[in-house]
Amino acid sequence: MKKSSKYHNDSPADPESASVPPASLLPPNFRIQRIISGGQTGVDRAGLDAAIHLGIEHGGWCPLGRRSEDGPIPDQYQLVELDSPNYSDRTRQNVLDSDGTLILYGGRLQGGTLLTARYATQLNKPCLKIRLSGRVSCEQLISWIESNHISILNIAGPRASSDSKIYAKAYRYIVKSLA
Repeated sequence: MKKSSKYHNDSPADPESASVPPASLLPPNFRIQRIISGGQTGVDRAGLDAAIHLGIEHGGWCPLGRRSEDGPIPDQYQLVELDSPNYSDRTRQNVLDSDGTLILYGGRLQGGTLLTARYATQLNKPCLKIRLSGRVSCEQLISWIESNHISILNIAGPRASSDSKIYAKAYRYIVKSLA
């Protein structure tokens, strides 16, 4: 049975209601092979749930003890525990192991989300930051993925306790963009 949490939407947005970009917008060789994240509530779990829904392999690194703000990260997420309980260690490892990082956020970059962007810069990894307020473009993400040859995509952003609507917004955007 799936663990319910005040931070995790157990019933993601209906995928049927997420409009899909026309096939003509997708490059002929477009294919994300794996989505990774640290498994925190909010954007991280939206990325993992979208991967599961879309049939894309998923994974990533998480802190020792599968630590997250709502308790241990559910086993349905195929994450590997680091030897460290520190969020920053898992953040760095996921940036390092990806071809690029997508940061989805609502307000301003801060905390772990800002740290993720800094690690991407330090490690010379592509990083696309998309504010999920107002109209957002799926084409921007698709173009970035294609031009940077991203096959392993790290998805990061705020945890649910800092933005209660970020999970749903991120899930819808990812599904709509990558379907």
